[in-house]
Amino acid sequence: MPRHKNIPFYDYIHSSVFGIEDSLVSTTGLIAGVAVASGDKNFVIMAGLIAIVVESASMAAGEFISEETEVDLSFGKRQTNPILSGLIMFISYFLAGFVPLLPIILFVLPLSLYFSIIAAAIGLFILGAIKGKLTRKSLVKSGIKVLIVGGIAAILGITVGIIFKV
Repeated sequence: MPRHKNIPFYDYIHSSVFGIEDSLVSTTGLIAGVAVASGDKNFVIMAGLIAIVVESASMAAGEFISEETEVDLSFGKRQTNPILSGLIMFISYFLAGFVPLLPIILFVLPLSLYFSIIAAAIGLFILGAIKGKLTRKSLVKSGIKVLIVGGIAAILGITVGIIFKV
């Protein structure tokens, strides 16, 4: 028996990892960009909430459709449930989105933005370490890799906010 069959919900790990990583990166990039551009805490919170809700639904729909396509193309050989995949994506994205948003809600700008970025960076590192644990690779190396890859993408949001500051 392959070792991955011992991992609970193996077929759905992709949905969870993808949802968490994308939410941490996208939400942080959006929140940071809007915060830098506007400096308006209420606007940042509203934009963050809208992004989390819309992107959670969008990512869940995309996961459902792509998973259903893979199941259909496998002619019944693939046993995943596209509805469950979509639901896992939705929940993962939705919950992870509050990691960078919560500091904005709790603290004043610009201090909250630093906490938001740090929280997202810690979340990315932890996600990478968990990925390392599941794949039997170095927890630290895997954590750093996910942090760097995700961090570069989030920095783009900050850059756009700086460039188009209003």
